[in-house]
Amino acid sequence: MDKVNAVPRRRPGGAVEGRILTTPVGLAFPRDVTFESWEQAGQRISRIASSSAWYLGDWLVFGQDRYTDRYRRAVEAVGLDYQTLRNYAWIARKFEPSRRRQGLPFQHHAEVAALPPAEQDEWLDRAQRESWSRTALRRALRESRHPGSKPERVVMPRVNAGSDAVDRWRRAAMAANADFEAWIVTALDRAADQDLELVSVPPPAELSAEREYVGLPAVRPAS
Repeated sequence: MDKVNAVPRRRPGGAVEGRILTTPVGLAFPRDVTFESWEQAGQRISRIASSSAWYLGDWLVFGQDRYTDRYRRAVEAVGLDYQTLRNYAWIARKFEPSRRRQGLPFQHHAEVAALPPAEQDEWLDRAQRESWSRTALRRALRESRHPGSKPERVVMPRVNAGSDAVDRWRRAAMAANADFEAWIVTALDRAADQDLELVSVPPPAELSAEREYVGLPAVRPAS
C-alpha cells in the first residue's frame, strides 16, 4: 500500500503515525490520523481526480500522433474505454497546456471546448473570477445564447417504482428540507451531470488524440 499524507509524524523508533494508505479498492485510515492529514489527503485526491482527464487526453493525443498504427492496441491492452478517451483527447487538443486553467476542473474546459479560442478564454476567465460551478457555467452559456428565455417546462412520463423506494426518496427529501418533487428534479439533474459529463461536447469523427499518464506524485495506486 502507498502513502497519501505528505508530512507524517514519526513515533519513537521511526514508526510512521497518522498515515493514510491507498489500496486497489479504497483508502485505509489509521486510528491516529489527524484532521490536518485527512484534509490534505482530500485536497490531493481532488487534484488528482481533476487532472486525470487531462492526463488521459494527453496520453491518447501523443499516441495517435506518434504511433498511428499501434496506439489503438495499447488502449485496448490497458482496458480503457476508447470513446471516453476520444472525448478527453478532443478537449485536450482544444486547450494546449498553457491555456488550461489550474483553478478550474477539466469539466469546465469541456463546457466551452466547442467555442472559438477567444471565447473559451473569456468564459473560463469569468468562471474562475466568479467561482462558478460547471452547472453555473453551463447555465450562463445557455443564457448567453438565448437571453431572457425561460427553460421550457415539460411533463415527465409516469414512473413506476416500488413503495420502499418511494418512501426512501421521501425521507431523503425531508432530510434535505426540500419539496419532494423539487428533490426528485435536483437528484435527476445531478445524475445527468455525472453520466453526461462529456457528452455536451462530442468529438468530431476525424478526431486524433492523446498522451501518456506518467504517475501520481501524491496518491499512487498500490502495487
